[in-house]
Amino acid sequence: MVYWGLFVSSFLAATILPVASEAVVATLIGTGYDPWICLFVATAGNSLGGLLNYGMGYLGNPKWLLKIGVTVDKLSSWEEKIKRYGIWLALFTWLPFIGDVIGVALGFFRVNFFWSMVFTVIGKFMRYAVLIYLIVFWKASF
Repeated sequence: MVYWGLFVSSFLAATILPVASEAVVATLIGTGYDPWICLFVATAGNSLGGLLNYGMGYLGNPKWLLKIGVTVDKLSSWEEKIKRYGIWLALFTWLPFIGDVIGVALGFFRVNFFWSMVFTVIGKFMRYAVLIYLIVFWKASF
C-alpha cells in the first residue's frame, strides 16, 4: 500500500502539481523500505507522469497556447531547441519546473514517441538512482 503512495506522488510530481516525490522516497528509504522497489516504483510513476505531459503536448493546439499567454516568439524558441536537440531533451524531463515544459514540447512538436519515452525513463531512473544512492550512503554513515 505504501508503494502505491510513492507511485502516485511520483506520478503527480511529473505534472505541474507541486509534489515532492523525493521527500516520499527519502522517508521510505529512511524508515527501512526496499531501495530497489522504491527506485522502480518512483521511476514508473514519474515516467508515466512524463507520458501524460507528452500526451498533453501532442494534443495541444497552438491557438490554446496563444490564449494562455504563450507568445509566438516563445513557441519559435522552443521549436528551435526541439529541432536542435530532439529526443536528447527527454533526458532532462526530471528537472523541476522546466522538465514538464520539455515533456509537453516534445509532444507538441511531435518528437518520436518511442525514443522520447526511452530517454524520459532513463533520465528519471538516473535521478532516483542518484537520490537513493545518496540516501543509502548517508544512512550507512550514521
